[in-house]
Amino acid sequence: MGKSYPISKLAVITASLLLTTSYSMASAPSHQITTDDFFDIAGMSSVQLSPDGKRALWLESRWDKELDKSQKDLWTVNTKTRQTTRLTFTNESESSPQWSPDGTYIYYLSKLTHEDKKAPFNGKSQIFRMSKDGGEAVPMTKEVEGVSAFSVGSDGNSLYFLTSKTVKDKDLWAGMRASHDKPEYAHGERKTNPLYKLDLQHFKQDILLDDDKVVWQFSVNSDGSKIARITTSDNELVNLEGWSDIEIYDTRSKTNKVLEDTAWREQAPSPYGWLLGLDWHSDNQQLAFRIDFDGHPGKLFVSNTAKDSLLEITRPDDVTLSAANIHWRPNSDEICYRGADHARVKLFCTEVDDGEQGDTRTVIKGDLVIGSYSFSHNGKKLAFSHNGLDHFYDLFIADADSKRAKYKRMTNINPQVDSWILPQIQIVKWQAPDGTSVEGILDLPAGYKKEDGPLPLIVQIHGGPTSATPYALQHRSYGRSTFTAKGWALLSPNYRGSTGYGDKFLTDLVGKEHDIEVKDIMAGVDKLIADGIVDGDKMAVMGWSNGGYLTNAIISTNTRFKAASSGAGVFDQRLQWMLEDTPGHVVNFMQGLPWEKPDAYTHGSSMTHADKIKTPTLIHIGENDQRVPAGHAQGLYRALKHYLNVPVELLVYPGEGHGLSKYQHRKAKMEWDQKWFEHYVLGKAID
Repeated sequence: MGKSYPISKLAVITASLLLTTSYSMASAPSHQITTDDFFDIAGMSSVQLSPDGKRALWLESRWDKELDKSQKDLWTVNTKTRQTTRLTFTNESESSPQWSPDGTYIYYLSKLTHEDKKAPFNGKSQIFRMSKDGGEAVPMTKEVEGVSAFSVGSDGNSLYFLTSKTVKDKDLWAGMRASHDKPEYAHGERKTNPLYKLDLQHFKQDILLDDDKVVWQFSVNSDGSKIARITTSDNELVNLEGWSDIEIYDTRSKTNKVLEDTAWREQAPSPYGWLLGLDWHSDNQQLAFRIDFDGHPGKLFVSNTAKDSLLEITRPDDVTLSAANIHWRPNSDEICYRGADHARVKLFCTEVDDGEQGDTRTVIKGDLVIGSYSFSHNGKKLAFSHNGLDHFYDLFIADADSKRAKYKRMTNINPQVDSWILPQIQIVKWQAPDGTSVEGILDLPAGYKKEDGPLPLIVQIHGGPTSATPYALQHRSYGRSTFTAKGWALLSPNYRGSTGYGDKFLTDLVGKEHDIEVKDIMAGVDKLIADGIVDGDKMAVMGWSNGGYLTNAIISTNTRFKAASSGAGVFDQRLQWMLEDTPGHVVNFMQGLPWEKPDAYTHGSSMTHADKIKTPTLIHIGENDQRVPAGHAQGLYRALKHYLNVPVELLVYPGEGHGLSKYQHRKAKMEWDQKWFEHYVLGKAID
């Protein structure tokens, strides 16, 4: 006889065993991936491990057709039994989840509305608190303008948060702007962010700091003596790149100090850097922070605020720093960070000892694409999300301080994928015309063999360009998965300027846009044709953001592609500098302002070469895109439709920004792309 268990415990154990054995016991995959499958995929972000390591929390996003948007809710998993629990069921996305230090509560932001529409139910972001076991959510704030960010004090007795207030400039023309208040002015007022502290024992709220600064991020050290802030004088986004500061506020002396920025401004390859990611060491003195640059490798610094010293962390090998989530591992002197490394995203931890850099280790070995991550209170356990070759992001647990950390899968939030016929995903390598080694991700139909003959090809180009396509399963509205299911090969090139291939590979693109990366991509296409995998007479190209820019560049450079889909792509570099919300991006790649480098702006613009375009082109743009304003799409459309007589369709998505947030808009884009390519590349009739 085997050991007997109570029914409830047996159910938990059975659920756990099903999770771990489903891959080996499942029947052979039989489902061909479709466009609609995209809207059934759950996403995972903001992983937070409980202080005792016994539970993990995350935000799970799912598309809701009735709401016409993607929705985020809070979920937890028991790291021993692997039992998952959904905590929230609202029609508004939750965000920024944090555990209380004792693990009793979960704090998060949400926008809820009741009939009277008064705070805290006024549709503005407020802080809510919920028991770790779920139940009723209790509002902690009722700010009229809402809360933009918050942090739970390390003792669990305090809640720090940023609010918003409008400040009007008192300059020479302030009176005229006040007298004629009907026009909208380009400047003259801004939204600043006062910092408050809420006593969670007596629920008394006090203002800590209100100096009319715009605060993009803040971090409080463990004893509450110092608060670090990333600030600007105005909340227009352009101020963040090159005119932002890191300030340290001493709560005891009530004095404020701005960190000297020489290391990340004057001595940096570009002055147009984005400060991000603040985290205090438990010694209450060492502050870690990041800066990113378009076109140049980002940097990681540790400032010892007691000694006024600054240490720049040296990155390993070809690694490029990725994202803002840097963390000191508890009970250690390791600063940990994610890094792109040859189409993988890994977690690295570097020792910092008395202002000197020590050893750097890769926390978990293998072909990982790590998303968010979090440590237990003692620093011994690690929770992280990972996107693999046969699954989308799921939650995993590992030992955080082991030299050979092994990881265990805790969730399977997309069980339907187990039945999918998945594409073959591989890394392919080739040489650019100048001899540089380049690689990309090649997706092929399941079961395809070279002897089956050449396939039609879609070249799907990632954005950024300071980014990279990962070595992982993806089903996106911008390409991958649906096309391989219909018999296409799909190449996602990590061209010059991509992250994770070394600093030189990244910076080679600066001053050479619309040239070197186009040659990189076309060399990869030629390699696949030469290898007999791709039919060179049946090719399409697509991309979004910088991928859209490169789609424009490729079709204005050659006529080898039978169809193109250009999403949110730059058409003219001068227009981009004039209109986009982050013009430092253009200045970096053009190596100067428009009047300083006129030839670079001319050559880097597809509009200059538009007369070469013969490719039937589908154009997508969000009506309110601030990153790549709609004028680019309108200019490309005008050139093709009215002057060049090239088949073209322009889709303007109402109310959308740089990405498509509406269910119907995403579906429209995906189905248009599919029909456009099938008609112009494969010769299929229009239904």
